[in-house]
Amino acid sequence: MASLGIDDNALRTRLMELYLVLEAYPEVKDVLKQLKDGGFRTAILSNGSQTMLTAAVRNAGLEDLLDDVITVDPLEIYKPHPSVYQLAVDRLRVPAEEICFMSSNAWDVSGAAFFGFRVVWINRFGQQPESTPGRAEHEITTLADLPPLLVR
Repeated sequence: MASLGIDDNALRTRLMELYLVLEAYPEVKDVLKQLKDGGFRTAILSNGSQTMLTAAVRNAGLEDLLDDVITVDPLEIYKPHPSVYQLAVDRLRVPAEEICFMSSNAWDVSGAAFFGFRVVWINRFGQQPESTPGRAEHEITTLADLPPLLVR
């Protein structure tokens, strides 16, 4: 809103409330189930608040398909700061290089790859990569293309 010069508190409140009822893309549930059935652990690492994440996960019906939902709230800083990615390493007790991180945001892909995660970019809309260090190992257009990329 700031970049468009919009100063409307009622609109901002309404837009923020929409985060509480986000729907997942159609393939997400099936892919998470495939991953869980394949023995993978699944988690969300988000700049969103705990309230927003809890509501979004519940609304999408993903509660049983996620091992963890990690928010930046305790750090009071946002991705792509390295300490946020470290949260996942610490909470999951897995080295960075063993975490396959997925994002649809080019800036998040860059930050996570630079941190040391294995990264898959879900580039649904044909974005250009960031002009910063850190590149995805793979680029896909739908999460359905992920499972064949993962090797145990």
